[in-house]
Amino acid sequence: MNKEDLFKHVSLQDRKSIKKYLKAVTDGVGNGMLSLADNDGEITVSPDGLIRLNVRVSSERDRRELHIILDWKENDIAAGGDPNALVISAD
Repeated sequence: MNKEDLFKHVSLQDRKSIKKYLKAVTDGVGNGMLSLADNDGEITVSPDGLIRLNVRVSSERDRRELHIILDWKENDIAAGGDPNALVISAD
């Protein structure tokens, strides 16, 4: 089965804007409702149950990429996970 992009946005932002967007994402995940919109469209998703967290940093020459992917099954009500398995700090 092929993946279908339901929403996609690419733009250049400064750190302050990125921080604002990431805060909105964390708030939305915490609330179980996340809305995204730009000039090309909009979508609202409801992350719930067990959410897979995929974090990866890659490099190509002098460019770094941080990938943070959250995925979940719709209508999944399971809870749990290991909150101590990953450490992310801003030190």
